[in-house]
Amino acid sequence: MSESRKQIVELVRQRGYRYSPEAFTLASGQMSHDYIDGKLAVARGADLALVARAMVEATDEPFDAVGGLTMGADALAHAIAVVSGCEWFSVRKEPKGRGLNRWIEGARLGSSHRVLLVDDVVSTGGSIIKAHDRVIEEGATVVAVMTLVDRGDVARSDFDARNVTYRALVTYKDLGIAPVGPVLTATSG
Repeated sequence: MSESRKQIVELVRQRGYRYSPEAFTLASGQMSHDYIDGKLAVARGADLALVARAMVEATDEPFDAVGGLTMGADALAHAIAVVSGCEWFSVRKEPKGRGLNRWIEGARLGSSHRVLLVDDVVSTGGSIIKAHDRVIEEGATVVAVMTLVDRGDVARSDFDARNVTYRALVTYKDLGIAPVGPVLTATSG
């Protein structure tokens, strides 16, 4: 493990991780005693810069735009844009409802864009898959997906099936917590 990655794992442990005997509800609807707040982990400028540089260094694929679903991706996208000199964007959770009524704000994505999708914390990948689908609708190509923390293995297999490179700076294994599994529905369980 590189020195910067060790620093990032420790940063997440110290500033972004919380254990509670009472379980938290995750975005996927699942319950966990382990809560990870990626936004708090990178709330200091120096910490955000460290993570942004590490994400750029860990991405082998060339990209000219970076973003993801707001809010989890916003700080990371802005910092990576500054570090790499590319454009940034945010994918809304729903269109604004007025003005241009866009799903994506910031860079105007099109067929010439190679996109790095980012998120702070991925459990099952639902949010980042929504962002992926919106970016594809704009005609851009998603060349890689990068997350600060991956709480399981579900998103990796989903992006492998889409032939998109998926990487996490920190995993549940690094944090010594139980992985989050796939969401079971009435038809899948």
